[in-house]
Amino acid sequence: MKRVIPESELMINPDGSVFHLHIRPEEIEENIILVGDPGRVDMVASFFDEIRFRNASREFISVTGSYKSMGVTVLSTGIGTDNIDIVMNELDALVNIDFTTRTVKEKHTALRILRIGTSGAVQPDIPVGSMVFSRYSAGFDGLLNWYANREKVTCTDMEEAFVKETGWLDILPRPYFVKSDDSLASLFEKDALMGITMSASGFYGPQGRVLRIPLSMPDMLDRFERFSSRNLKITNFEMESSAVAGLAAHLGHRAATVCCIIANRNVMKSNTDYNAMIRGVVGKSLDLLSKNRIPTHNE
Repeated sequence: MKRVIPESELMINPDGSVFHLHIRPEEIEENIILVGDPGRVDMVASFFDEIRFRNASREFISVTGSYKSMGVTVLSTGIGTDNIDIVMNELDALVNIDFTTRTVKEKHTALRILRIGTSGAVQPDIPVGSMVFSRYSAGFDGLLNWYANREKVTCTDMEEAFVKETGWLDILPRPYFVKSDDSLASLFEKDALMGITMSASGFYGPQGRVLRIPLSMPDMLDRFERFSSRNLKITNFEMESSAVAGLAAHLGHRAATVCCIIANRNVMKSNTDYNAMIRGVVGKSLDLLSKNRIPTHNE
C-alpha cells in the first residue's frame, strides 16, 4: 500500500499550488532556471518567445513559457541553501507527487535544473566577467547531513582530502562535495571554465570577508586557492550550488550551476554594474539548453 503523505509534511494551498512556491503542477516545465534575485526573473523571461504563467510568493517569483520551442520555468530562490531546500523539494513534489492522492507517482519525472548566478572568483587568473561552471560544488552549510545516505550522492574522497589539506576546523560544519550532472557539463564545457565551487553559508565570514569580526580561519582564501582535486581547482564562491546539486542527485534530477564572475577575491576587484554580463550568461545558457532541449508540455 502506498504511503499517503500527511498534510503537515506536504502543504498544499487552497488553489492547488505547493505551499511556498505557489506553483500548481500544470504550471511547471521540465527545464528549470534558478536565479537568486527575484528581480532577475523578468530579465530571464524577457528572452522567452511566450509567457504562459506567472506566480509570486515572498522571494519566490516564477514565470513559465518557452524559448525556441523549449518549455522553461524560471524561478527565484532568494539567497542561501536553506531556501534551496524548500525550492528543490517543492519542485520535485510538483512533478513526482500526486497532489490529489498525496502519493508518489509510479512514473518518475527528472527535471533539468540550471542555476544561473553571480559569484566571486578565488583564483587570481579568473577575470571579472568570466563564466564558471560548477563541475563540483562544496557545501559548507551542512544541509545534506540532515538527509539519509548522503554519502551516496557526495564525493567523500574529495571531502577527506579537502579537510586534511586545508586544515579544516572541527568547529565548522563538515563540508560535502557533489558532482554536477554530466549531460549539463558537456553542454557548457566549450564555453565555460570548469571548476570547484564553494557554497558558503554566509556572505561575509563564511567567504573570508572581514568587516568588524575577525575570522576563525583568517587565511582560508590562501588555503582554498592552493587546493585541487580531480585536475580542478577551487574557482569561486557562491551560496547555493551545493544544495542544488546534492538534492537533485538525491531526488533523481539533473542539475548544475553556472555563474558570472562579478568579483575576484584574490586581487580584490569587483564590478557591481554587471547587468550586461549576466544577460550574456543567461542568453548563452538558454541557447545551449535549447540545442539539447526537453520539449514543452504542449508537444
